Amino acid sequence: MSKNIYQKLLAIQNELNCPKNQFNKFGGYAYRSQEDILNAVKPLLVKYNATIIMQDKTELIGDRYYIRVVAKFIDVETGETIETEATAREQENVKGMQASQITGATSSYARKYCLNALLLIDDCKDADSTNTHNKEEKEAKEDTNTFAGPESKKNNVKNIWTQPKKTSQTITETQVKQLYATGLNAGFNAEIIEKQIQKKFNKGIKELNSNEYYQAYNGYKQMVINKLSD
Repeated sequence: MSKNIYQKLLAIQNELNCPKNQFNKFGGYAYRSQEDILNAVKPLLVKYNATIIMQDKTELIGDRYYIRVVAKFIDVETGETIETEATAREQENVKGMQASQITGATSSYARKYCLNALLLIDDCKDADSTNTHNKEEKEAKEDTNTFAGPESKKNNVKNIWTQPKKTSQTITETQVKQLYATGLNAGFNAEIIEKQIQKKFNKGIKELNSNEYYQAYNGYKQMVINKLSD
């Protein structure tokens, strides 16, 4: 007996195996990319005679542009569909990136979380990744003077952001917003960004000084560039 569209989606959700094979060195945890999800689900779509089509739409809300992604799960046999959607806001500007690259990074972020919703993928950090088991002290000794994105080894990106001299002046509210926005384009939500900053600098994001801000900003920007080059 042929499965209906809901049975097919349920079977795919149940059989999908997409481990977190990427590693974020800065945040210290494993994660999966949009490409990982697509590569894992394609054989199951063939098996159950279904497909997924994703569409991006740009929407102007107020004075900011948002990317709205709609993912359609389609039963090839009947033409029936199930939809999910996700939205991400474009950053106004990222130093060293063209407007098309900013849009692409925002689209990738929204597409990933749209797939997560459709396929019931939990993108929270694994328990083991939040349990440091005294790793923080070791990592601090090994990485005191550097900051790099999660794929620096893969892409042969040198750790060029050296630890600067300390300064007592904290960053501006505009810089705080810029750091959040760049982290968002790199694939992290506000909560994860705050945890990464706390772990890296042992202080809150609004307590960063100018040199620490540029370390973090450049690191997140490199993550965005790495993601676009994949």
